Amino acid sequence: MASDPKIHLFEEVAKHNQTKDCWLVISGKVYDVTPFMDDHPGGDEVLLSATGKDATNDFEDVGHSDAARDMMEKYYIGEIDPSSVPLKRTFIPAQQAAYNHDKTSEFVIKILQFLVPLLILGLAFVVRQYTKKE
Repeated sequence: MASDPKIHLFEEVAKHNQTKDCWLVISGKVYDVTPFMDDHPGGDEVLLSATGKDATNDFEDVGHSDAARDMMEKYYIGEIDPSSVPLKRTFIPAQQAAYNHDKTSEFVIKILQFLVPLLILGLAFVVRQYTKKE
C-alpha cells in the first residue's frame, strides 16, 4: 500500500461500475478489481452488484479467506472520502392493502376444522362396519 493513499470521492468511485472498469469500496478502502473480474470465484456479476455502494457487508457476509484478504492488497488504489459516502438507505416496505378481516370466513374455517375430522372418523367407522367379517 502507498504511504500517502489517494482519497477518492464516492461519486467518482460509483462511476466505475462496468466489467472493464470496476471499483469497490470495502472497509473505507477503494479497490480497482477490474483485472480480477474474470478470476473471481463468484463470477463478475457478484462484483458488479457491489459497485456504487459500500460493499463491506457484502464482502464480510461471504466469509472470505485470509488468502482472499491478502490478495486484495494488489488491487488497493486509495481511501474513500467518508464525507462523500451517502447515508445508508433504510428499507421502507411497499404499502400493502389493508387486510379485510372477514368474520364469516373465519367462522367457516372453524366449523370445517371441527367437521372434517368428524366426517373422516365417521367414514372410517362405516367402512369398518361394512368390511368387518361376521
